[in-house]
Amino acid sequence: MSGTGKKIVDVAFKASRTIDWDGMAKLIVTEEARKEFATLRRAFDEVNSTLQTKFSQEPEPIDWEYYRRGIGSRLVDMYKEAYESISVPKYVDTVTPQYKPKFDALLVELKEAEEKSLKESERLEKEIAEVQELKKKISTMTANEYFEKHPELKKKFDDEIRNDYWGY
Repeated sequence: MSGTGKKIVDVAFKASRTIDWDGMAKLIVTEEARKEFATLRRAFDEVNSTLQTKFSQEPEPIDWEYYRRGIGSRLVDMYKEAYESISVPKYVDTVTPQYKPKFDALLVELKEAEEKSLKESERLEKEIAEVQELKKKISTMTANEYFEKHPELKKKFDDEIRNDYWGY
């Protein structure tokens, strides 16, 4: 197997092991998204299977003697010489070095956004808990109890009353 083909197969195999398909499937909400996800997974499996079968096998060597007997040695020797003179250039990756720094910067930005999102989520969870607690107590709560939790509203109302502003 050629070095490039082997590398492609190895990368595809490693990728298939590291993808958490079940974990991603749990995050999908809509039926349409589930269908699209199933299509993506099926396509990935097909490509991976193709890579595993086509590129993981060494090509069969050419039996030049068989062709010499049937066609003639002069023509076969010419083809053999042409075949052996073919050199497939080794793939040199020039793209990855260009995009690696950008990708690394995006990963850092992603981590920062994730941390910010987690903090905001935590803050919102606390706020939801407070609102739910308030919702349970609101029918029996007095104005003084409410104003103890929200002193800025008490100040606002006191200022409006003091200034004789009744909202008209």
